[in-house]
Amino acid sequence: MNSKYSFSLIILFTFYTFQGYSQRLSRDKINDTLEKMPVFSIHKDNYFISGIPTNKEVSSETADAKYQISFKALITRNTLPFDTHLFLTYTQKAFWNIYKFSSPFREINFKPGIALGKPIYNQNDHLAGMAFFQIEHESNGRDSIYSRSWNKVSLGYHTALNERLLLSLKAWVPFKYEDNADLMEYIGYGKLNLTYNIIPNELYIDLMLLKGTKDWNGTLQTRLMYKPFNSSNIYLMLEWFKGHAESLLNYQEKRSMIRAGFVLKSNELNFLKSLPDAI
Repeated sequence: MNSKYSFSLIILFTFYTFQGYSQRLSRDKINDTLEKMPVFSIHKDNYFISGIPTNKEVSSETADAKYQISFKALITRNTLPFDTHLFLTYTQKAFWNIYKFSSPFREINFKPGIALGKPIYNQNDHLAGMAFFQIEHESNGRDSIYSRSWNKVSLGYHTALNERLLLSLKAWVPFKYEDNADLMEYIGYGKLNLTYNIIPNELYIDLMLLKGTKDWNGTLQTRLMYKPFNSSNIYLMLEWFKGHAESLLNYQEKRSMIRAGFVLKSNELNFLKSLPDAI
């Protein structure tokens, strides 16, 4: 599919679902929530998982562990122009050959960024979604022929389609990625996430779709998350990753990996599904 056409579909889908789920928190309650937000909080899910490939022989060379650390920092509690809030974000994803002798790290990807977040309200002055304008740098911290890096300016939109289904869309414009000139052929210009709460606050399924600009390149990632203990935010997670660009170093390689482990789930978008009297 042509990249410009794919981008247009993403934008149209965003506007189409804009008014989707109307039972939202009021503007006053959202402002109160933002004022009480901790300075440091989880950005993306923090996890540790390990597993095996499904498209090649299983061995100590192909089995691995993957973990992610991600957080954000609220720069100021004061509302900025256009009703926005400023954040610093940081995500680090590591691939660890834990089953090999000496257990070396295969690669670590670093992604710092800065983001402006803006609540979007419907005609009843209740929350319809959250929009984010973000500038990010991503690299694997290596040099010479092993160096991989790129930068992007992105626009994201998150909304709850109903009490259980959360939609996230993100489209980006890349820049300064000359060392990986064909990167967009594998990651494209946007991605879609759907998260469905099968059992409220206990069992989730998450689907992420990313389409490259060439042929059938892209990614389909599915995660099943289950919380065994009501008193914590720790979930057990089963992940199936199939596609390209799981890591920067070998973004052209097509992988199919099944991994399991635990995740400290991000709750930064939970308020999108709240009813007006939820807080």
